[in-house]
This record gives sequence, structure tokens and C-alpha cells, in this order.
Amino acid sequence: MTEDKKTDNVTDTVEEIEAEPIFAEGDVTEEGSQEEALESFEMDQAQPEIAELEAKIEEMDSRYLRLQADFDNSRRRARLDMEAAQKYRAQSLATDLLQALDNFERAIQIEPDTEQTKSLLQGMDMVHKGLLDALKKEGIEPIEAVGKEFDPHIHQAVMQVQDESFDSNVIVEELQKGYMLKDRVLRPAMVKVNE
Repeated sequence: MTEDKKTDNVTDTVEEIEAEPIFAEGDVTEEGSQEEALESFEMDQAQPEIAELEAKIEEMDSRYLRLQADFDNSRRRARLDMEAAQKYRAQSLATDLLQALDNFERAIQIEPDTEQTKSLLQGMDMVHKGLLDALKKEGIEPIEAVGKEFDPHIHQAVMQVQDESFDSNVIVEELQKGYMLKDRVLRPAMVKVNE
């Protein structure tokens, strides 16, 4: 063999070797396939971390939603408390004034014996009416009792009588006036009730 023929044979053999795949079929040979295999391996390694992070995100979302609901509830409670405080702002003052109002009513019922006593009672009656008007402006009104049917929510029965001129369970006499503040009972009316 000549030198040229040997070179050609070597060149042909090298070309054949380069043309043959080094890996068996199914092995990773291409650069893209190697990257895909590496990515798949990395994804398998990262799955537990991803699951843990997703659980943390879900827990944080849940906590955020609970905090938001708590905040909304507190804001609503605060608004309702403010509205109630505004609506019933006169309650403590009215409760304190009821005793004085009772004393005024007792004093007005006294029979005047002199001209001086009459004029004094007229002045007291005017003050009494002024007090009632001021209380009415704040939503405080007396509870009607005599002749009405007994209601345990607004009346307090302290006596029972038998009176044929009244129906059963009807209030015969009011012993102490009761008062309402809008829709709230300040003091129930103390009454006598027919059996």
C-alpha cells in the first residue's frame, strides 16, 4: 500500500468512527437533551422546597384574610358602639334626673292652702314641664300605664287587685312612672294589675 492509500484509509476510518454514535440508543447525546435531563433532575430535587413554599404562601394568605375579617369586624363594632353612644347619650343624665322628677310630681300634687302656695306650685309646675320638654327632645318619654294591658317588658307589677271595672291583666293604678329612652327602658313603671 502506498502512503496515499494509507492516509485515505485512516481518514475513512476516522470519518466512520465520528459518524457512529458513542452512546447506546436511549442515552443522552444531544446538548438540548442533556439540559432537559439536568432540568428534570433539578425539578425533582426542588419539588419538596416548592411544596413547602406553596404551603407557607397558603398559610400567609389565610392569616391575611383572617386579619382582614377581624379588622372589618372591629371597625363595624366601633361604628355600632359610636352610634349607640350617640343614640343613648342622655341615658345616665336622665336616670339621675328621674328621682328629681318624681319629687317634683309629688310636690305638685299638694293642695295649695294659700295664694302664696298656689303661685309657688305654678312655678314648680312650669319647671316640671320644662324638664319634661327637655327630656322629650332627647327621646325620653313616660311609659303609659293606666288602662293599658300589662307588659312585663315595660311594666313592673307590685300588686294585684280585683276590680270588675277593668278587664283581666289590665293596669289599674300607676304607683311610680316609668320612662323610655327611644327604644330602651330607663325605668319600668311600677303598677297595680287587675287579676
